[in-house]
Amino acid sequence: MSALNKSPEDGESSYSSKVINIVFFILLLDLLGFTLILPLLPSILDHYAQTGDAVYQSLQSVVDWFRDSLGIPMEKKYNSVLFGGLIGSLFSLLQFLASPLTGALSDRYGRRPMLILTTLGLMSSYAVWAVSRSFSMFLLFRVIGGICKGNVSLCTAIVADLPCPKARNRGMAMIGIAFSLGFTVGPLMGAYFALSSKATGAVFYQTPALLALAFSAADVLFIWLMLPETLTENVKASSSGFGDSRDLLSPLSLFHFNAVTRAKEPPSRERMQKLQALGLVYFCYLFLFSGLEFTLSFLTHQRFGFTSMQQGKMFFFIGVIMALIQGGYARRIKPGQHIKAVRMAIITLIPAFILIGLSWNVTMLYAGLALYAFAAAVVVPCLSTLVSDHGSASQKGTVMGILRSLGALARALGPVVSCSVYWIAGAQTCFLLSSASFIIPLVLLRQAGRLKEE
Repeated sequence: MSALNKSPEDGESSYSSKVINIVFFILLLDLLGFTLILPLLPSILDHYAQTGDAVYQSLQSVVDWFRDSLGIPMEKKYNSVLFGGLIGSLFSLLQFLASPLTGALSDRYGRRPMLILTTLGLMSSYAVWAVSRSFSMFLLFRVIGGICKGNVSLCTAIVADLPCPKARNRGMAMIGIAFSLGFTVGPLMGAYFALSSKATGAVFYQTPALLALAFSAADVLFIWLMLPETLTENVKASSSGFGDSRDLLSPLSLFHFNAVTRAKEPPSRERMQKLQALGLVYFCYLFLFSGLEFTLSFLTHQRFGFTSMQQGKMFFFIGVIMALIQGGYARRIKPGQHIKAVRMAIITLIPAFILIGLSWNVTMLYAGLALYAFAAAVVVPCLSTLVSDHGSASQKGTVMGILRSLGALARALGPVVSCSVYWIAGAQTCFLLSSASFIIPLVLLRQAGRLKEE
């Protein structure tokens, strides 16, 4: 399909609206397939533990060492959370490596071909999951998925290609809504179809795996038939491709956005400083945020005796609030107001973490979670919008891929650090320290705001 390009004055043109709606549907299908496994992970781990799988037992020894080092009680629920966190960190580390490369390739060859390729890769991973009968096959499914999970960074790059700031803001908010709906509805579907799979006598995860495969197949078909290419041939031709591969693989180079600095037409020094500051804000925020996500399961089980169903309802509550905020407030934030909105949301997280950490009843816990959900609905879409303004038209995929990579690194490291503090120093200390640590992204955000004023 030929690329279409409209003038900035068209803003909320039919073209921009069409692209945004298509991206929303593509990402929703992708996330529904991705989140089906979330409520099943503890049961899947128990399943392989009972089979005496050798690969599982070797990884279990790593989890046991970590648990013993921190003094975590020997309890089945804690073991499932820790083992799931280990697999989640592996997935995030693969995302950290793959996202910049996927983004750079999309700058050279186009968003549409790369989106089709990564979705086909996800299809193959779900096919491996559907036929897996050993833990090594299950790990292979997660490895392929981690390498090929480029849909999010590619979809944000597509939105970044839109010429009008207002349209980009709306597009990033719609991506946020897709996340909220996917993480709210997908786990419920996974739990339901696992039960129906058990009723037929099949392995309980087979029906969810086949459903995830179907979602990916539908996604490929929808991308093929509906998605226009948002890069012109001239922009593709002007792309420098990979450049120095170290710029896309070295953590230090990623934090400095060196792949953008060494482009044919690099941004000004002030804009690069702002981009680097925004990348650090994004990393720090997700580092602290993902730590709470991970330790929240420990706190609710330890302090309130939450069952898996009660925790599911808790995350459903968070997802609904996020969807409402993103559908109402976040997508109406005006250009030029995003730093102010991010600052307000991060400030909101300080009392949120205090309320959750000190909560002595469920009402207090949910009050903290409501503030937490508000911040979660605002920060990432707004930061994505701000970062999408940087880099030339031939670098949007690289820029958004690097941002996604920094987020994946934060999600790989945050849970490990937060879990260690939680069990060594206690829940209250962990959450109060995290609350105070949000001063760091606030200072970095202030720096970015000053650079904008200059």
